[in-house]
Amino acid sequence: MKKPYLTKLERSQFELPNNLKNILIGLLLGDLCAQKQTKNSNTMLRFIQGIPNKEYLLHLFELFGNYTRLDQPSIIDRSPDHRTGKIYNCIQFHTYALPCFNELHNLFYVNGKKVVPSNIGELLTPEGLAYWICDDGKHVASGGLTLCTNSFSDKEVASLIDLLVTRYGLICTIHKAPKGQHLIFISKKSMEELRSIVKPYIVPSMLYKVHL
Repeated sequence: MKKPYLTKLERSQFELPNNLKNILIGLLLGDLCAQKQTKNSNTMLRFIQGIPNKEYLLHLFELFGNYTRLDQPSIIDRSPDHRTGKIYNCIQFHTYALPCFNELHNLFYVNGKKVVPSNIGELLTPEGLAYWICDDGKHVASGGLTLCTNSFSDKEVASLIDLLVTRYGLICTIHKAPKGQHLIFISKKSMEELRSIVKPYIVPSMLYKVHL
């Protein structure tokens, strides 16, 4: 049975292998939230997805289940959306607050706001790119793919596009989103190249995002 609370020594003994760190880099470009209760506390990761993505969330739980006190993710029952009247229930889990996650929080958060790290070019591996797409990619009927970068500044979006173009050879453009924000659009012409990069890592239930 997992312990609800850990000692300082027990928390310090957790390590983050490179493959999981690579995955977290991609997830943090997406919806993953890294939280600290105070400036000097350790970092907790919160994973959440809509019920239609339950299989994907369960996959993430398999990867990071050793870092949580939970035996399984929990369902969040939400009230009907005031705009549509529909109910968008979610499935989620969170980790212990651990020192091994602090480096990622320091990279991705400035004054409580999520940012794109200045050294993202050194951090984003093909595995990370695959999980970024799983988390925040949307397939486009015309054959391309959109990455939802609404929460990042124009400069940060430009740096991500530069990375995708220069390192991965993808054809990317900026698409405007509501409220003056911007999305990254990966052209249909680059989908074959993108699939060759991410297919070894992408979660089967998310292959549709790269038109497979």
